[in-house]
Parts: sequence; structure tokens; C-alpha cells
Amino acid sequence: MNDLTEFVINAHGGLDRYRHFSSATAHFRSGGALWAIKGQEGIFNEADVRVDLRRQHASHRPFTAPDLHTSVTAQRAAVESDTGEVKAERLDPRAAFAGHTLHTPWDDLHVAYFAGYAMWTYLTAPFSFASPGFQTEELTPVTEDGQPWHRLKITFPEHIATHCREQTFYYDQDGLLRRHDYTAEVINAGPAAHYCSDHREFDGIMVPTRRRVHPLGEDGTVARDIELVTIDVGGVAFA
Repeated sequence: MNDLTEFVINAHGGLDRYRHFSSATAHFRSGGALWAIKGQEGIFNEADVRVDLRRQHASHRPFTAPDLHTSVTAQRAAVESDTGEVKAERLDPRAAFAGHTLHTPWDDLHVAYFAGYAMWTYLTAPFSFASPGFQTEELTPVTEDGQPWHRLKITFPEHIATHCREQTFYYDQDGLLRRHDYTAEVINAGPAAHYCSDHREFDGIMVPTRRRVHPLGEDGTVARDIELVTIDVGGVAFA
């Protein structure tokens, strides 16, 4: 790890504390234009997501029905009942997005895969950056809204499902995450700027509880009047 990576990990609770846990469960609400565009408006009006902290796995519940949940890894997306019955399943789920544009409708397994890998990425960062295969590079700091922000470019390993291989994370002077830039390749709608705020401590881990995702122009302009995705976290339990 470089010095900035170590600094931001410590600011969010530290690896020693994080490694006490094997999972995190967040209660959240998600809105924004994306879900309606994909024909899935209201899919996450209120839900829980559980992510494994020691491997990539995520599960949202309830999902489309009170007794259903998702099960998502990089290689598989599924909808399962609480009794263990597989209702729908897709292997190599990323391949199912081939040829998609912003306005291509999604089925339930598209949603499961996208939401699963995205929430795993959000809830495990920045601690995942210390895992084997992740590459970190400190970039030149920038100033936004009069505040100086440090920047880390993270290259994700091939075996991790995420928005794209290279992503940029912005941290304030206290080491807390303020912005996250990436291109969600499965959406195929260009880059996005994902703002994070209202950090709260849960079980010794700092988590941003308000997230807003906006389109990011080629000239670096953020379209703040368009909210592609909103995420509001009510609570997180680490176990």
C-alpha cells in the first residue's frame, strides 16, 4: 500500500478493525433516473443488502417479493427463495449486457448483478484496496468547492466484478471518501461522478450514508441536476 491508501483505510476504521468482521448488512433506499429508464422503478424503495467481506458475494432482500433474495458473485447471478429454491439463474452474468445502451430494459437478473457488484464495491472500499491483486496509485490532488481532495486511482483485479477496471476515489483532508469516478460499462452511458457524504460510524467503521451519482462529461463537468442513482443508507451492521 502507498501512504495515501494506508491513510484513508485508517480514516475509515483501519484494517485491524475491519478484519474482525466477515460480513456487512446495510439497510438502504435507492432511487434515481436509472431504475425507471431500465423499467425497474421502485425495485429498491427499501431493502437490505448483505456483502461478504472476505470474498465477492452480495445478496439483496427482499427482491421482487417478500420471500425472495438475490445471490451474486462475479460468475453467477440468481434469484432464490428463502427456502433455497432457485427461481432464476444466469452464469457469466456480465455477458448478458453485451450491446446494451442506457435505454435497454433490464430483467431481474440484470438488476441483481449490477446492484450486487456495485454495493459490494461501495461497502468494502477502501479496505478492499489492501487485498491481493488491487493496484493503487496516488494522483495529483484537486480542489472542488474550495476543498482540497486527495485522489487514488484503483485498478481492480480481473476476478472482481465492478463498474470498470480503473476507478478514481477522492478523499478529503480527514481521509473520508467524497467522490468516486467510474464508467459503469454494463450501462454503456459514459462516465459518472458518484458523491458521498453524511458519514456515520457503524461498529467502528466509517460509512457514507448519502450517495448521489451524476453524469460526468468528457470535459470534466458534472451534471448535478441529473441524479442517475441515489442511495440513502439507514444503518449498517458488521458481523
